[in-house]
Amino acid sequence: MIRLLYYAMLAYLVYAVYKFLMGLGRRRQPSKPAPRLSGMMVKDEACDTYVPKEEAIREVIDGKEYFFCSKDCRRKFLNKVKNSG
Repeated sequence: MIRLLYYAMLAYLVYAVYKFLMGLGRRRQPSKPAPRLSGMMVKDEACDTYVPKEEAIREVIDGKEYFFCSKDCRRKFLNKVKNSG
């Protein structure tokens, strides 16, 4: 019985050392810095919501810049523009 307990503790120790060494390898990789946001919000022309400029989908039509919160809103706006003119 004591021998079984000894082997179980030895197996756990090997496992703990393995996890520790694997964790060291991950920490050495440099992490990506978070993107710096300007704080500027832009209005979505299709649904009238505001989104951060860096995250918005941008579209230029006839030299004017439009911003959208999603591809769906962009598609709706482009369909509306195409049908009206």
